[in-house]
Amino acid sequence: MRRRRFGQGPTHDGSRRVLGLLVLAALTVITLDARAGDGSPIDPARAAVGSLFGPVESTTAAVTRPFADAISSFRTNKSLRGDVATLAAENSRLRGEVSTDPLDRQRLAELDGLTRTAAETGYSLVGARVIAIGPVQSFTRSVTIDVGTSSGVTKNMTVLNNDGLVGRVVQATSSTATVLLIVDTESVVGARLGTNSEIGFLRGRGSIADSGRLDLELVDNAVVPSGGDVVVTWGSQNGVPYVAGIPIGRVESVVSSPRQSSRIAVIVPFVDFSALDVVGVVVPQGTTGDRPVISTPTGKADR
Repeated sequence: MRRRRFGQGPTHDGSRRVLGLLVLAALTVITLDARAGDGSPIDPARAAVGSLFGPVESTTAAVTRPFADAISSFRTNKSLRGDVATLAAENSRLRGEVSTDPLDRQRLAELDGLTRTAAETGYSLVGARVIAIGPVQSFTRSVTIDVGTSSGVTKNMTVLNNDGLVGRVVQATSSTATVLLIVDTESVVGARLGTNSEIGFLRGRGSIADSGRLDLELVDNAVVPSGGDVVVTWGSQNGVPYVAGIPIGRVESVVSSPRQSSRIAVIVPFVDFSALDVVGVVVPQGTTGDRPVISTPTGKADR
């Protein structure tokens, strides 16, 4: 007796017949639909299927739309958060520029003032910035500037700004220097009256506030300084520690000292010591270093 192989027999043949009939029916329907054009006999069946499945599609779209919108919203929100962060950073940068712009303009004006001072006096200057102020507890009115020996700055050099005399260098490292202000009680400056060239010694009272004053004692006790008279440095030998001709302040008043049988002129300094920022250190002609030297091509020798 002959055995049948698996997959052969009446069931397998019947499946082939059904598949063939389905293919033939599909071809017939496609042919009829293509030939009939707008009046296709398939239209009623197509409409019935649309009526049956259309609501299901609409319901499915309505159900899934919130999820799709949520995903899109997450993507949009993430993009917006990135934009907001970028704008916040830009606004912060712009606010920083606006807040520092007046300070930058002020420093530029002070540097321009130092350039004019170098041109008017003939002195060579190394520009510097005040980076620290001496503690009040030390009873020393001093500041630290950001230049030192690497820029040609050494002890006993004159320090000024575009308003007038600031002080003298008392100590220097390679990158910084300590400046004793003329308002310090230990500071003594040789000064000269502008109107009659009378000389004297100027001492500080120790205050850097707006009410801070200097005391000028003239060598000739018979001389009475005039109110408003300008006081300048008379200068030291070789310009150490003070060069000549630097404005210091104006005579505010004159007081008598019966004990010492002398007159003291009270001087209002030109420099605002409570707001020191950009200063210049007077250096010898031809000085080179880390900082550019502010000078004029026809600079005079130190007087």
